[in-house]
Amino acid sequence: MQYDLYQFKTMAPNRSRPALPLPRIRAHPQRTLVPPTPTPPRAAGRQKDPEKDPEIDAVVRTATLDGLAEVGYAEFTIGQVAENAGVYRPATYRRRPSKQHLITDAVATLLVTTPTTDTGELRADLVAGVSTLVTAFETTLLGRVLPALVADLAGDPELRDTFLDEVFHTRRRSTETVLRRAAERGGIPELDDTTMRFTLDALAAPVYYRALFRHAPLDHTLVTAGVDLLVLTGRASQAG
Repeated sequence: MQYDLYQFKTMAPNRSRPALPLPRIRAHPQRTLVPPTPTPPRAAGRQKDPEKDPEIDAVVRTATLDGLAEVGYAEFTIGQVAENAGVYRPATYRRRPSKQHLITDAVATLLVTTPTTDTGELRADLVAGVSTLVTAFETTLLGRVLPALVADLAGDPELRDTFLDEVFHTRRRSTETVLRRAAERGGIPELDDTTMRFTLDALAAPVYYRALFRHAPLDHTLVTAGVDLLVLTGRASQAG
């Protein structure tokens, strides 16, 4: 192999120029690798859903009733419920979307949802069942909030359906069961669907009417008079 001397001469370093200093390489401190924190194992079983926690539900209902007793229906707010219950406001909205829904859910606890039991004595059973309405209207705040609640129910079909499903129809079914069993025993005539609906309305309507308008005393005398009228009328028609 032949080499070009001229090439080596041109590539030789220039001695007249000072050599550039080499860059200093900084030594990095040795890093200590920290192992990742292990994720704690989940508890066995299904995790509790805060939206379906019965303890929180009970606290929210109690705070709702306390708020109604303190400020009344018109001034009642969801923020007040959240503060009194010690929960975040979104937690209350996840359970019920408005103050009217919260109130409907809370006042349902003031009404016995299965008021009428079957002891075999129809008159006594009906009087005891309808009397639970009088007791609720006269001894709890339900009587105070009923007019405003009824107005909101009339203007909100979805809220009305909630009230009917959770309170109204549940109560009526227990009374209907007692009436049908009495008919099976021969105590009253068989009731078709139309007559049954009217009978259920007639038993409770006088109590609701007086609770709304307060034009006459709301007491247990009203209940016994209404029950006697219906029971005696039914038995008289059966005898005829």
